[in-house]
Amino acid sequence: MDVLINVFVALHIIGIASLLGGFLTQMKAMGAGTARFTPAMLHGALTMLVTGVALVGLNQADDQTVNNVKIGIKMAVLVVILALVYVKRDEEAVDKGLFAAVGGLTVANIFIATLWT
Repeated sequence: MDVLINVFVALHIIGIASLLGGFLTQMKAMGAGTARFTPAMLHGALTMLVTGVALVGLNQADDQTVNNVKIGIKMAVLVVILALVYVKRDEEAVDKGLFAAVGGLTVANIFIATLWT
């Protein structure tokens, strides 16, 4: 079971990298007001959602304790990110504040995951 959990953790990290990497590559465009949500950002957020739900299920099946409050907050933040990216994915340019909010929420989600023990 540990190997399966570690595979899903790796996939979850790949999803985070895709979402955050998509944001970071658009930073210069954000300054110019031409940033847009890339398909990699949408797919990264979806990957995070699917693998995160799978990780919770696998950890509970393995009789490990799961902090449901932490998971609930992370899921809520991710749903907001996913909704923003999904709704605005076809626009040629996204508002700077909205684009920055997605990046900030992504970083916040990473810090929640790593610092909340």
